[in-house]
Amino acid sequence: MAHSMHTNRDRRVLATAGLVLVAAVVVLIVTDPFAGSSTSGSGVGDNATATSLATVRSQSLSSQTQVSGTLGYAGSSSIRVPSGTPPSAVSQAQQSLTSAEGMLSTARTSLAGDSEALADGHATIAAARAKEAVDCAGDGAAEASSANASPAGSESGSPDGGGSGLCASDVQVVSSAQQSATGTAAKVGADRSQVTSAERSLASAEAGLAAARSSAAVYGQSSTFTKLPSVGEVITRGQTVYAISGRPVVLQYGSPATLELPLGSVVFEPGPVRVTSVTPTLGQAVMPGPVLGITTTARQVKIALAAAQQASVKVGDAVTITLPDNQTTPGRITYVSSVATSPSSPESGRGGEEESAPTIEVDVTPTDPTATGHLDQAPVDVSITAESVRDALAVPIDALLALAGGGYALEIAEGRVHRLEAVSLGLFDDADGLVQVSGQGVAAGQRVVVPASS
Repeated sequence: MAHSMHTNRDRRVLATAGLVLVAAVVVLIVTDPFAGSSTSGSGVGDNATATSLATVRSQSLSSQTQVSGTLGYAGSSSIRVPSGTPPSAVSQAQQSLTSAEGMLSTARTSLAGDSEALADGHATIAAARAKEAVDCAGDGAAEASSANASPAGSESGSPDGGGSGLCASDVQVVSSAQQSATGTAAKVGADRSQVTSAERSLASAEAGLAAARSSAAVYGQSSTFTKLPSVGEVITRGQTVYAISGRPVVLQYGSPATLELPLGSVVFEPGPVRVTSVTPTLGQAVMPGPVLGITTTARQVKIALAAAQQASVKVGDAVTITLPDNQTTPGRITYVSSVATSPSSPESGRGGEEESAPTIEVDVTPTDPTATGHLDQAPVDVSITAESVRDALAVPIDALLALAGGGYALEIAEGRVHRLEAVSLGLFDDADGLVQVSGQGVAAGQRVVVPASS
């Protein structure tokens, strides 16, 4: 949990509260407040507590907010088997297209043959009509008419009929040719309908095949997982992520997927991935859905920061990460969420749930990832610089003396003369154990009394 600056300040005050009693019983005499006390080197002392001297310095200070975090890897996501058309459906679509092409070819062949026959029929009619015009000219036309009306079995082409017999024969030829052409024309009409229908079927089959190919998947109903990675495994470009029915699914960087690649045959990610979980088992049937939980290989610390402290942090702020082995490494805040959540925790002894304080997610990227080790997850402490000040007069926090009437003072040593100087407090630098002070009688370079180091 984070501790506010006020909490840190109160802690420091409590740490120095023991000095109040010392200050209350020591009567500071301007000439020599510690007459009769023992002195060693640059240190000073009284009858109760050993002391030493520290220098008032002008320097930059920063206040730190201590929070808990979890060290791990950034960019949690998953690799999924996409929904798609099985290879068998693509084959069926191809067969439908082939069949439609064959039907259209047959319809066009029939149309071409019948159209040619109709053209021949029209030519026959034209020739017969030309002959009819010659044979039936003049008196022959009337005879031809009479011959057409003659009883069945009479010989229209008898020798005594002359040209009238030829005319009658020509009329019959024209009539027969017209009947034949009418039948052929009907077939041509039917052929054209067949061609139109076949063209529509072909267009539908082409669209079906295009759709099947665009969503073609690498797996079918009988496909199974034949290779899966282990949790913690790092997979890089060109390496197998998993295998389906013996066919490797490889990792490539970026997102240049094309329609020429069956869905699920290649996994595209921005860079190397690290496996955090495996959903299916070997031999399990392949279905659309999650296969692997992954992260990037970038190290990251996640912090659940109290929502009330959101204003005290921002992207780019420097932090110090304390690792499980108590080593420290620097980092920077790379993400501050704008959404607060209220995680639930079991309510003690009641079997229910109670709401915890709202928190926001804050992500920290270590400056030197290699310094964070290789633990998958580890609890760490993070010191966030919440505030800073330049050219501050700084003294050790344990130099503060709490005054009986309220406020704080410093015991300033000027040679053998010691005096109390009331000060106002500014920024507490928890990391270095310093505090910003100001007062009319305080200046850089002065020496102040602090408890002696043990």
